[in-house]
Amino acid sequence: MKKRKALGQHYLISPDIIEKILVAIDPSKKDFIIEIGAGKGALTFALAEKAGMVIAIEKDRTLIPILKSKETPNLKIIDGDVLNIEFKQFIKKGQIKLVGNLPYSISSPILFKTLEEKELISECFFVLQKEVAERICAKPGTKKYAPLSILIQNHFYSRLLFSVSPESFYPSPKVDSDLILLKKRKSPQFSVENEELFWKFLKGTFRHRRKKLSNNLKRLDFPDSSVNEAISKCGLNEDIRPEQVFLSQFVRLFNYLYHLYSNPEKNIF
Repeated sequence: MKKRKALGQHYLISPDIIEKILVAIDPSKKDFIIEIGAGKGALTFALAEKAGMVIAIEKDRTLIPILKSKETPNLKIIDGDVLNIEFKQFIKKGQIKLVGNLPYSISSPILFKTLEEKELISECFFVLQKEVAERICAKPGTKKYAPLSILIQNHFYSRLLFSVSPESFYPSPKVDSDLILLKKRKSPQFSVENEELFWKFLKGTFRHRRKKLSNNLKRLDFPDSSVNEAISKCGLNEDIRPEQVFLSQFVRLFNYLYHLYSNPEKNIF
């Protein structure tokens, strides 16, 4: 029990919610699905009945015998940590539908894993802690808007589908959850010079979210003159706060500063 608690697992037990998730995913024989955190198979076996192929990844080895208890030709059980598994080993053509009731403790690393593997993914259906789900789908000008919102929305359409109450799980979590859909865009909304540095840049600009964007940039060691110039060139108000800045504006601002300071002589990044 201690191990399972450490993994942050809350198993879906509500037949109604499982059915709603299946309807949302709408699996068909043409679908190749990877399920993250298969648990005891409540969703796994139902997916395998309708999908062409299901790869179910489960880190808790005590659950593997349960998942292997049914002989299902189009279901492959993987005993391992999804963060250490490359999806390209499973599929050569086509794209993946990624599904998961994500453990709260590692939802952020899995979302970054999703971004890393995005070229292989068509859609994601994730059950997430409500706060995280709302952050992913948040729009500028709201309190939930954050670096994760910006990074994911540049590559995916994001939508909250429905809420999942604590009573739908065992053990029951102390918070509500949501099922979200992430649908891969054909191409990013905006081209970013360096994705990894863009993430660090966004975290820095939001570190003091109620402070002015310009002040946060100066805390990142950009010279005052360059910050003022960049803010002006990107058409931003000098008093604007990070949560008021649109994705397009963040990308333009980052790309502008990246070109100024990514060379070895002035390397702030």
